[in-house]
Amino acid sequence: QVQLVESGGGLGQPGGSLRVSCVASGIIFSNYIMGWYRQSPGKQRELIATISSGGTTNYADAVKGRFTISRDNAKNTVYLQMDSLKPEDTAVYYCSARRIMSSVNSWGQGTQVTVSS
Repeated sequence: QVQLVESGGGLGQPGGSLRVSCVASGIIFSNYIMGWYRQSPGKQRELIATISSGGTTNYADAVKGRFTISRDNAKNTVYLQMDSLKPEDTAVYYCSARRIMSSVNSWGQGTQVTVSS
């Protein structure tokens, strides 16, 4: 049973930085592609970044150059460093885990990120 627990987030200022983390359990972490999604009120959940077990990353255009996804396979943890924050980054951020060769995502409970002055 995959368990994903997010932490971090909170309130950030425009132009500032925040980091969210996600610890995975119940899986062989290196067999999973990890990702971060976000969802704002009234909008669909959107994919913003993924990272393979080998460290290959992909980003949505909205966050490219500002956000950095990374993982520590020894700690079963994936991170999202968010820099140059904008008010439109305000959302609930969800960690995802998808086994290699699978199309099914497992989800964390989400963590709120609010960007406001």
